Amino acid sequence: MSFGLPPLKVKPEHDDNGVKIQENTFGIPDPMIAGLGATRPKLGFVHPLEASEKNYHLNEEKLNLAMLRNVQGLHAPMKITMERKFASKVGRLPFLPSSNLQHDVLTGRYIDIGFEDILNTRDLCETAGQPHAVIERSLGLL
Repeated sequence: MSFGLPPLKVKPEHDDNGVKIQENTFGIPDPMIAGLGATRPKLGFVHPLEASEKNYHLNEEKLNLAMLRNVQGLHAPMKITMERKFASKVGRLPFLPSSNLQHDVLTGRYIDIGFEDILNTRDLCETAGQPHAVIERSLGLL
């Protein structure tokens, strides 16, 4: 019996960019020619839970929106999706840092503390671009 919920079984996604990886005479990718990063997509997932962990937030969001649609109707998930879309499009100048606090609050990620919260702060960044050059590059003038 289906309640209209998305399936919980993970479907592995293979990212094939159409790049032909050179193989040696034994039929395996040669990392000395193509590099280690080029051979990774052909190998697939190392562990069965890797695909699930990679798409955890997306799967959780789909499941929550499907349950909300079944309980409250179509308007509630459409409203939440629209709010998240508008929060992700908040525009700032390219050289100004953005915390994306509104989007994090709407998705519920403001509660979680991860590596990106501690190790990816703007004040630890060693490069600071010139504001005029950054804007000209984003407009395509440079």
